Amino acid sequence: MPRITPTLWFDTQGKEAADFWVSVFPNSKIVDVSYYGEAGPRRSGTVLTVDFELDGQPYMVLNGGPEFTFDEAVSFTIDCKDQEEVDYYWEALMAGGGEPGQCGWLKDRFGVSWQVVPEELGKLIADPDRGRAQRAMTAMLGQVKLDIAAIRAAADGE
Repeated sequence: MPRITPTLWFDTQGKEAADFWVSVFPNSKIVDVSYYGEAGPRRSGTVLTVDFELDGQPYMVLNGGPEFTFDEAVSFTIDCKDQEEVDYYWEALMAGGGEPGQCGWLKDRFGVSWQVVPEELGKLIADPDRGRAQRAMTAMLGQVKLDIAAIRAAADGE
């Protein structure tokens, strides 16, 4: 199967975004940077693309111009092992002007949407005890940054 690489379109901030994300996620790196040449369409020497990896997953950013912007129709989910990881990624991605959303969603300062989710959440909202699952879902829907202890307590009827 061919390798699939998500590519994110920016006006001019692609390198800044890639550098930021590489600083947030462990085992991440910038792989390559390419630049516009004399043929344009942008000024020669400005960043065209950045190939990078977040924990081994390849991505690319393209500085293509202001024609396209991000919205919540596409997001990246971070499956966190515990509340400590949720807190770390939430705070790191909110740094410098991120916007909180509902149910563990946020937009970082570049407008890219992230879902910061504790692994346990999936088990709680899929619990075979439908009442328990519904209480967990209701608790999650009322949160911004997810608090797994509060969701678990709600599921348990506490």
